[in-house]
Amino acid sequence: MAPLPAASGVDPEALDLSGRLITTARLVEEWYHDVDDPESFMEKLKRAGTNADVFTFWQRLPDTEPRYPYRLKWETIAVLPVTTYEYWWKTQINNKTRNLVVKARKKGVVVRKAEFDDKFVEGMTAIFNETPVRQERKFLHYGKTFETVKRQFSRFLFREEILGAYLGDELIGFAILADAGRFAALTQIISCVKHRDKSPNNALMAKAVEVCAERKVSQLVYALWPRGPLRDFKRHNGFEPVNLPRYYVPLTIKGALALKLNLHRSLADHLPEATVVFFKDIRSKFYAFRYGDGSPAKASGAVSPEQQGN
Repeated sequence: MAPLPAASGVDPEALDLSGRLITTARLVEEWYHDVDDPESFMEKLKRAGTNADVFTFWQRLPDTEPRYPYRLKWETIAVLPVTTYEYWWKTQINNKTRNLVVKARKKGVVVRKAEFDDKFVEGMTAIFNETPVRQERKFLHYGKTFETVKRQFSRFLFREEILGAYLGDELIGFAILADAGRFAALTQIISCVKHRDKSPNNALMAKAVEVCAERKVSQLVYALWPRGPLRDFKRHNGFEPVNLPRYYVPLTIKGALALKLNLHRSLADHLPEATVVFFKDIRSKFYAFRYGDGSPAKASGAVSPEQQGN
């Protein structure tokens, strides 16, 4: 990872602070950077006055064997091993998924590399504002203006490639592939609800795999391994769950006590999967009732990594 500024210690913009009673710090871009020297990093954290009680970091692919003596929790991400497009097509997906990709092509969906210009941003904004709920939760980007979308999504173009799914001249979906060094990260894949009968997400995924194979990228990562319908989409497209060690290190006495009492873990971590799915179903029905039939809780299009989880 890039060295921290020597004069000011830790750059606050590089950290995400969360929690009320216990403040937990993590790298904003932990998908892209390693913490190679945790002890030195945490010393800088303490000197920086971030008020964090706990620091958490993980080992990125392909580094899956624990290397540090800190409190550990396994984090499961979705990983697609990539060799060739032909192997993915013939071996890693089933007939149903292949048929959906073929269906998209027959319906006129064309996927190609897109330029991040004003016309594309207008299409992005229209897709974002089509429905306030996606994948059973409030959609993070709903309600954003053209200017906001352009500003937020132009920040990381230096490491990203954008794939657009088009029906004629209309952008009906897009995917963003990011270079994470040792692997590629699928940071966004989303499409119009009104065009979900044309399977644009499947066409986008197929193109993403093709791009990775052409570039000899051996692993495509699609955020966390979730529960519910999104997990089925990932599995049907050849993704597998891979466990990475995530560490939690106390920075304060309060942080040490929190770790001892397991307060660093979310409520979902303590519940059986069936219980979590049950409450997610209630949430989904609530959103469907609140926003009406025009905004189905299981709308087409996947959520971004920051919105995914258990």
